[in-house]
Amino acid sequence: MSSIAQQHTSTFSARDLELKLKQVKLTHPEQSLPSPPSSDSGSSSPKQDSEESYFLRSLKECLAIYEEPSRPRGQSLALLSDEEVIMLANNGNIATYALEKLFGMDQLERAVRIRRAILSRASATGTLETSSIPYENYDYSRVLGACCENVVGYIPDPPWPEGTLVASTSRGCKALNAGGGVSTVLVGDGMTRGPAIDFPSAIQAGKAKAWIDSNEGHAALREAFESTSRFAKLKSLKTAIAGRTLYVRFATTTGDAMGMNMISMGTEKALEAMQKRFPEMVVLALSGNYCTDKKPAAINWIEGRGKSVVAEAVIPGHVVKTVLKTTVRDLCNLNVKKNLMGSAMAGSIGGFNAHAANILTAIFLATGQDPAQNVESSMCMTLMEPTGLNGEDLLVSVTMPCIEVGTVGGGTVLAPQQGVLDMLGVRGAHPQQPGQNAQTLARIIASAVLAGELSLLSALAAGHLIKAHMAHNRSQVNTPAASVPVTPGAGFTSRA
Repeated sequence: MSSIAQQHTSTFSARDLELKLKQVKLTHPEQSLPSPPSSDSGSSSPKQDSEESYFLRSLKECLAIYEEPSRPRGQSLALLSDEEVIMLANNGNIATYALEKLFGMDQLERAVRIRRAILSRASATGTLETSSIPYENYDYSRVLGACCENVVGYIPDPPWPEGTLVASTSRGCKALNAGGGVSTVLVGDGMTRGPAIDFPSAIQAGKAKAWIDSNEGHAALREAFESTSRFAKLKSLKTAIAGRTLYVRFATTTGDAMGMNMISMGTEKALEAMQKRFPEMVVLALSGNYCTDKKPAAINWIEGRGKSVVAEAVIPGHVVKTVLKTTVRDLCNLNVKKNLMGSAMAGSIGGFNAHAANILTAIFLATGQDPAQNVESSMCMTLMEPTGLNGEDLLVSVTMPCIEVGTVGGGTVLAPQQGVLDMLGVRGAHPQQPGQNAQTLARIIASAVLAGELSLLSALAAGHLIKAHMAHNRSQVNTPAASVPVTPGAGFTSRA
């Protein structure tokens, strides 16, 4: 017995032990197994291939484990390694989009890790699996079913990747505070949805328009609309006809939510009630671009959408000189020639400002808003005029008719974004006055835009803009290298 045991010990190498340990890891999926070497890789060898296959079970074995009827799929997946799950996915046995559902809530990060590997190996560049895009230590339960599908990681997104903007807006805030702060007025609050409805003829479309515009029609649609939510209160209905197509712009308060889902449900219910009176009508689209969402539109500039806010401040003349390094006269002249006349010459819709979108979009990203809505939300008119004794002081304001924000729902459920909302004192729904938190956030945005406008125009008036950008926005050290391999474009061919 001793001679046999001695002989066995002498032939059991360190490599054998390593492979046996890797077999044990099959029951510990948090330990991801290495990828098999590529078949076209010059560094692979038959020995390496055989060693890898030593601890990677066959497709048949993995499928038998996965489809075992006596246990839930999540438990079966826990018995498989990452590489074995990838093999099943590549064979079509597991849908990549369903990984989180299959793994369960306690294995969401593993689902993301495996999806990264699957997509990386199927892509032209093959970089995602080992890329610097982070995926670990994130609460994916907040994302699942709410913010994103087919997740492969997350981006620690800096709201302002352009230099000078933080410094400049901070300078504007300093000037505003020195003058006593900012006053804001909420002049409107109503999210909109504008469906497109077809009728057999323009005459019938006209009859439907007349009914909606009547007290009877308005009351019937309001009752149906408001039955879907205790926060959705229909404020107005605006109708327009093009041929035999009728457009109806529903406007409603939405509490502390930005409200697109809420108003969409209410609009759908109202259209159901309308169809009972006009059975021949056909709803072409719940959104017929009469809303208008995420696109430039004069109707938003004129009628407003979301929160309509005016922010105003008076800056003492000595602050204009010492903090902003310019004069009231030069600022007012520049604002007229650039923001008003220049934008008019360009045929702008709501673009009578210097850079409102910079500040608004940064706050949108930081607080979990829909960044695509910066298209209409950053519509802004900046006005400046001399005031006070002999016109020595500066009266400055921004008018923003469609700031589309919420403090519940969407990206506001994510932890970092909630942290920013907490810092501003507007996280979640207001406990006593529904809608007040979202309205306050809109006021904060308008005030920040005012600071940004004031500082940038001052830099332009004083000729300091390029100097500031050279100091804050010109980094040679951090210039990234080109992608390797280069991402193939359309019609890309490689030649030896």
